[in-house]
Amino acid sequence: MSASPYPPISDYALLGDCHSAALVSRAGSIDWCCFHRFDAHPVFARILDWGKGGFFSIAPEEGAAEATRRYRPGTNIVETTFTTPSGTLVLTDCIPVHARDDETLEPYHQLIRILRCTDGRVDVTCEISPRFDFGWTVPRLDMRSDRLGVAYGGADALMIQADCALDKTDTCDAVARFSLDASEECIVAVTYPIERYFDVAAIDGDELRERVAKTDRFWTRWSERCSYRGPYRDQVVRSALVAKALINAPSGAIVAAPTTSLPEEIGGSRNWDYRYSWLRDSGLNLYALFRLGYTEEAHAYVEWLKRSTAGRVEDLQTLYGVGGERLIDETELSWLEGYRGSAPVRIGNIAVQQFQLDINGYLLDTAWLYDKYGGEIDEAFWDFLRAVADFVCEHWNEPDQGIWEVRSDPEQFVHSKVLAWVALDRAVRLAKKNDLTGDLEGWAKVRDAIRTAILSEGVDQASGSFVRAFGSDALDAATLMIPLVRFLPATDPHVRATVARVAAELSTDGLVDRYRAEDGVEGGEGSFLICSFWLVGNLALCGESERATELFDRLLGFANDVGLLSEEVDPRTGDLLGNFPQAFSHVGLIGAALNLEKAKGATSPSEPSSRRASP
Repeated sequence: MSASPYPPISDYALLGDCHSAALVSRAGSIDWCCFHRFDAHPVFARILDWGKGGFFSIAPEEGAAEATRRYRPGTNIVETTFTTPSGTLVLTDCIPVHARDDETLEPYHQLIRILRCTDGRVDVTCEISPRFDFGWTVPRLDMRSDRLGVAYGGADALMIQADCALDKTDTCDAVARFSLDASEECIVAVTYPIERYFDVAAIDGDELRERVAKTDRFWTRWSERCSYRGPYRDQVVRSALVAKALINAPSGAIVAAPTTSLPEEIGGSRNWDYRYSWLRDSGLNLYALFRLGYTEEAHAYVEWLKRSTAGRVEDLQTLYGVGGERLIDETELSWLEGYRGSAPVRIGNIAVQQFQLDINGYLLDTAWLYDKYGGEIDEAFWDFLRAVADFVCEHWNEPDQGIWEVRSDPEQFVHSKVLAWVALDRAVRLAKKNDLTGDLEGWAKVRDAIRTAILSEGVDQASGSFVRAFGSDALDAATLMIPLVRFLPATDPHVRATVARVAAELSTDGLVDRYRAEDGVEGGEGSFLICSFWLVGNLALCGESERATELFDRLLGFANDVGLLSEEVDPRTGDLLGNFPQAFSHVGLIGAALNLEKAKGATSPSEPSSRRASP
């Protein structure tokens, strides 16, 4: 793979405006970009096919250039510094946020790139190669002037503007080659006009600069509100910024990741589309934001949740589109080679058709936390939540596909049973606190029966640890959630035994695998970062703070140079794997940092000590 043109996944940084997302490489290339919304068709997708996917690159002309980069502090704006023998360039990349006076966020559907020479003189190449519909459509490029063009084809169109002269190539790309002297600057921007592609006008450069400045202020103000003041503040704030960037502002939905089909094994087939809103992932994301002092996101999400899940409780899905869409078919895009030959590339996700018992627990847990942090459980929402609790009573003893969405036969997963217990526990708590009607006696009876079943059938008799499923002796890192959702305290002997076995049998130098069992999908995968962060939380809460801190510091070392984490890590090489950046991983980081603080006797200002542990 050394000759592969694809950069490592860790070479990318996220750009976002709470509507759209893009990935920019260390070399200054936008290799992934979806405008309009996270699950839209990309206009640049070279990360999934180097030849067909399209890209937008700005960098010094070929030759020796050292690249370093950073996020502007407290923002999602990236600055890349290119140091060349003849001079230095600073490239600022931003998807601008349009925040109205009432705090409503509206999209510009735009990517702004500002290149400034800070010393010397540097020759620059800019290449803009739009490819719509995941590379299926090579658009027509019409140049309206030497500094303004429109690429259009099918349902998509892209306005391209630059301070430098652009040439149209035979392959319908826009290319510019120019030089910048010290203090000189060039702006190149692309805007996604859906309807006006035959009538476009360039946006004034001063207006583009002001949009970047306003975006800087928006993110800075937001990140400054983070209530965590512990030793890992920089990492926690960066993770919170990722979580915020993955919220779709118009709907309130939270996506699991901004990408699709980045592989869990290079060359493998475990390539999934994560650009949707999972009830489970969203609940954990919200809890992390709650504990950091952010509440507006929860109110927006619950409104989305009410709309999206409305209807029969038996039709509740594991995931939805960012607008609440339910019909999400999984399709393979055969014309794409996949990242480093990792095929197939998939859009949609068949997990939408699975029965996953645990989502009921995450749903009611989200409602419980929403209520605790000042949200209102109105009559219609409670009617639905009450029906969810009744559904759990009727179906808790059925096998399911579980948190890891296995594509093998359903099983009696212990984690799923624990979350069924959570669902009924939270329903009873909500009803008692708010004097709401429901079958509290029946819920409590079934809740206690679930607990008894877990402790009798979900524990390995030899070691005392929790197992993956009833009747199995295999391990599952998801059982590390048991103390984090208050099923048992971290000091319980069964929890301690589970931690010991997971650390010994599922871990490689602290990197934790989900499980080591058949799941119906060919090929291997990396170690899951959120599982490793759960291990940190368990160690911290059971009194092993020193060991927990040592592991946490090691896990932070797998983040890339701008603090981002993917879903998994290859334990042999340390390379990041899977969709990127992954909300699950960053939520796990936040939870681990907060649990370390809790274990040291320091409680976050936004979190009373009586609250549950954080995932």
